[in-house]
Amino acid sequence: MWKTVSGPLWEGVRTREQYPLTDDCQRDEAVSLAWTVLILSGVLEAVWASALDASRGFRRLWPSVLFLVSLLASFLGLAYAMLEIPVGTAYAVWVGIGAVLTAAWAMATRRDRPTLLRIALLFGLVACVVGLKVVS
Repeated sequence: MWKTVSGPLWEGVRTREQYPLTDDCQRDEAVSLAWTVLILSGVLEAVWASALDASRGFRRLWPSVLFLVSLLASFLGLAYAMLEIPVGTAYAVWVGIGAVLTAAWAMATRRDRPTLLRIALLFGLVACVVGLKVVS
């Protein structure tokens, strides 16, 4: 890609041979951004799932609007993240984050009963999501 140049006019000019990690650094930044977007998209999944419940079958306007907006943003973020993260990993992390946060919100708002086993299983799901990030 970059040509090696020499001569007095070219002193101090960066070449690919001198800085071989430049493209890798740019890739690392893109992957980091993809992971950030993926995590935010997982949070939005919990928002749209909770808004869907609150809409009461789309009979309530504002929860229905929140559902549609957060659904679109969540899917767009997932699609963006999949440009850098493998589909299986991205989808599993997205679903895992959304499931844990949705269940936690349902327990916090007393829509679901918090039991020790349910909480332990949610921690296991979090551990699996973190594990997918570590091995990716």
